[in-house]
Amino acid sequence: MNIAVLVSGGGTNLQQLINAQKEDRLGGGRITCVISSKPDVYALQRAKDNGIKTAVLERKKYPDIASYSLAMKELLEAEKAELVVYAGFLTILDETVCRAFPNRMINVHPALIPSFCGKGFYGLKVHEAALQKGVKLTGATVHFVTEECDGGPIILQKAVEVKDNDTPEILQKRVMEQAEWIILPEAVRLFCEGKITVRDGKTIISE
Repeated sequence: MNIAVLVSGGGTNLQQLINAQKEDRLGGGRITCVISSKPDVYALQRAKDNGIKTAVLERKKYPDIASYSLAMKELLEAEKAELVVYAGFLTILDETVCRAFPNRMINVHPALIPSFCGKGFYGLKVHEAALQKGVKLTGATVHFVTEECDGGPIILQKAVEVKDNDTPEILQKRVMEQAEWIILPEAVRLFCEGKITVRDGKTIISE
């Protein structure tokens, strides 16, 4: 199964997918292309170092999100993507793309949805909000991408403890290491093995 990975930064989640692929933990899936919304990000180097094709679709070269989304849809179709994975991809695409790939696009979000999610909640902002609220548990969620930002059917979630002396940066690192890096490759494996069914807006996983 052809997997396209969308990135915008350093590519730490991409690296976990590459590691999983090397260890044959992607359920027969193969990362065939890494597409970045920005040039010169380290995620592109990670892909090149592992012999994976790269492309840059620069957000700022498009006048609006509609034209950018259309270009992304066309690129993904040209790449024959069967699964699209958001791995730190910071552009919210419009409905053009998720309608073209229904229940075939997944995202990892650094919180337990429906907490601290939706437009504006990304990167450190998520962890700042969690600390401000004083939650004792946070975590990460892998979900299908739909027209509603962070609103698609949830595939996997993993909880992470919040500690008294946490800063947003410390919490971000713990959530990545203890949740994101574990459940994203696992969700990709389940998808590629055909073990995820969506029914009434909820996922059913058969192992």
